[in-house]
Amino acid sequence: MKIAVAGGTGVVGSHVVEVAREAGHEVVVLSRSTGTDLTTGEGLATALAGVEVVVDVTSVFTLDAGESRDFFGPVTRHLLEAELEAGVTHHLALSIVGIDQAPHGYYAGKVLQEELIAAGQVPWTVLRATQFHEFASQVHGGTTVGPIVVVPRMRSETVAARDVAERIVELVEAGPGGRVADLGGPAVDWMGSLSRAWARATGDRRPVVAVPLPGRLGRAMRDGTLVSGPGADHGTTTFQEWLSTQGRPDA
Repeated sequence: MKIAVAGGTGVVGSHVVEVAREAGHEVVVLSRSTGTDLTTGEGLATALAGVEVVVDVTSVFTLDAGESRDFFGPVTRHLLEAELEAGVTHHLALSIVGIDQAPHGYYAGKVLQEELIAAGQVPWTVLRATQFHEFASQVHGGTTVGPIVVVPRMRSETVAARDVAERIVELVEAGPGGRVADLGGPAVDWMGSLSRAWARATGDRRPVVAVPLPGRLGRAMRDGTLVSGPGADHGTTTFQEWLSTQGRPDA
């Protein structure tokens, strides 16, 4: 099967490419580095020639709802339009658990993405997953006050990006399924604890303080909205198992 992966150079995308190739599929990576601009649609017609399935695992670094919608809206529209022209028979997108209950900030763009996919003409699958284990490393050090690392007070059910990629490839092979069961991690913890574990593993001695974010998004982070519920599937790689493979950056 010929699969195109939008965002194939990212955290989960690189795993999707690897897992799909291990399974014997032909993979095309859609990114600027390979001559495709998803925000404008440039290069998509050529890149999708002969492609049967498009996997969208794109992301953008923003907490602003408008910026998120301005990214996911055009990217999704360009992909769906090009897929129709190319005869693609399956569009699979990775989304986030709980976004319909917290359509704020970054999640606003993901809600729009899902709406466009469901309204489109290309048969589709949407897999919602919880945050990746890598999220702890991304959050850690993003905000500091003097020597203190500040992270959001957030209930997290992190899952290994490799586990997500394996599920995505399974869904690719199964064919369009609409909204499938959510995928969560093997355990729920607080982001502060995960960030401290990351700090210990990487030799960062700075203290970590978890701070509740204001507004509806901050409340959703704390109240369990963004962790999986009944009927969800779960990855098997624990945070500690993932962390043991990361090593110290100065090693």
